[in-house]
Amino acid sequence: MAGKFEVYEDKSGKFRFRLKASNGQIVASGEAYETKAAAKKGCESVQKAADGAAVTEV
Repeated sequence: MAGKFEVYEDKSGKFRFRLKASNGQIVASGEAYETKAAAKKGCESVQKAADGAAVTEV
């Protein structure tokens, strides 16, 4: 099973997303968004940016 994005409402009423690995561990989380639609767009942005992204050591 692949990882998944979860969109949820936080305690302050803002929407956030988190990326969970297949083992359930949170591997990334997003900022607070005013709307659920904006949080979903944040997920899409991460998916696009990560597609083919190189791993570099700094």
